[in-house]
This record gives sequence, structure tokens and C-alpha cells, in this order.
Amino acid sequence: MTITAHPVTDPVAEHGEGPVWSARWGGLRWVDMLAGDVLALAADGTVRRRHVGAVAAVVRPRVSGGYLVAAERELLLADSDDLDAPLRSLGEAWNDPAIRMNEGGCDPDGRFYIGSMAYDASPGRGSFYVAGPDGALRVVLPGVTISNGFAFSPDGRLAYYADTGTGRVDVLDYDPEDGLSGRRPFAVVDPEHGAPDGLTVDAEGGVWVAMWQGGAVHRYDQGGRLDAVVRLPVGKVTAVTFGGDELDRLFITTSALDVDRAEQPEAGAIFCAEPGVRGLPVLPTAL
Repeated sequence: MTITAHPVTDPVAEHGEGPVWSARWGGLRWVDMLAGDVLALAADGTVRRRHVGAVAAVVRPRVSGGYLVAAERELLLADSDDLDAPLRSLGEAWNDPAIRMNEGGCDPDGRFYIGSMAYDASPGRGSFYVAGPDGALRVVLPGVTISNGFAFSPDGRLAYYADTGTGRVDVLDYDPEDGLSGRRPFAVVDPEHGAPDGLTVDAEGGVWVAMWQGGAVHRYDQGGRLDAVVRLPVGKVTAVTFGGDELDRLFITTSALDVDRAEQPEAGAIFCAEPGVRGLPVLPTAL
């Protein structure tokens, strides 16, 4: 099945990433990662922007109210849902300036996970971490290259994860006490179709994966079989999430990094598709 997507913003981001829908926010937020900005889409289609530092890698709602931003090498917390709310740092997670945060998310029990990568994308320089109650990071998966998509099955027992450098999406078992285990391949992407980037899971257990350099989003069923493709007019598709009041719209971020805008004038825009299935509510962090 092939699905079409249409732009819902102008090309407002240089490197759009990490879309998240929260009714508490009144809609969609995402990041212009290497500009260090968090963006918000209003109901009338206007876009607000808030600068948070050198990098804005992830934004997630907090269970207690407010939101979390993963910045270049630190986690930032806001106590209010207001985009312009004051942010406080939980401290620098590491001091190597060559390594930055890149993508992450939360498990069903509110723990926050964040991946890292080298600025030059050197193989194996990144890690995938889980934050403790104080925000201190512990390595869950060492030796990753470009830590990207992370989302859970509807029953919360499986986690899907993409290290873009591997060219595949992996699946792990999740236990509330023991965390993640049993990493194994779920879907392998033909390099001709791009490389797996951000991902989300729908209410039926299908896994939607953004294809970097592939101009598409792929849906894989629970067995890892490709069964739907969303086509986009830009090559660098970065991440995807469900949104709208019924969680029945698919929002897709794109990048204009090293893209000729004359050839791809919509690179950096947010796109939307109607996939015929609903998504799952965003998992908030207990931090």
C-alpha cells in the first residue's frame, strides 16, 4: 500500500527531528536539532520556536507537568508546559565535545532513554543510555553509531530501536524490573531504500520508520514485513509520530542538511499523512 503525504508547514527547519504530539501542549512539537531549537505547531498553522542551546535532540512531556529537552550533552527540565518556560539543567552527562545527544524516548514506566553519536558519525562512538531518577545516565547499549528511533509495542512488552549505521530496526524485550534485553533484528532495510531513522508504533503494533535518504516512511507489521510506504518529495526523512485529536494523522519531519533547496524546496518542512490507523499516546518521562 502506498500513502501520500502533504506539507503542513513551510521548510522551517534545517534538520527537523523528533516530532511529538501531546494534547497537553495543544499539539505538535519537534526540534530543529543542530540549530538548538524546539518548535511548536499551532492550530492555525503558525510555528513558534524556542532556542535551548547548541543542540536540541529530544523533547518529551513530563508526568508531573512540563517537559524535558535533551540538549547537546545535558538534560533540561521545564516545570510548565509553556514552550517558553524556564529550563534547568540536570548537569553535563559527559565532557567529550565530539559526542552529542541524538534521539531518545521513554519506556512505559516513565524512564527516559537517550542515545548519542559522534558529530562526524564515527562508527561505534555512541551509546544508548537510560536516565536514573536523578538524571544520571547509565549505558544500556554501548558501541552504537547513530542512535535513533525508540518506541514500544502497544502492550509495552517490546521495544523497537534503530541504530541507523546498522541499516536495520531491532527489537528488544522489556520488563519493568529488568529493563531491556534480548536485542535482535526486526527489519533489515535495503540500502537502496535509505537507512532507518526515527520511528513510532501504531495501535495495531505496526512500526513506522522514517527512511533517511529514502524519501519515504515504511510500515512494518508485527512480523517485520513491509506492508505500507508513505512517499515524500524530499530525500532526508528523519522521524515520525501520530497526532491529531484521534491520533489518526501521521506527522513526519524532514531535513535540509546538505540538500539543494532548488531541487527539494520542501526539505525541512513537516509533512502529514492519513495512514488509516491510529497511533499510541506519547509515553511521558517521570523525571
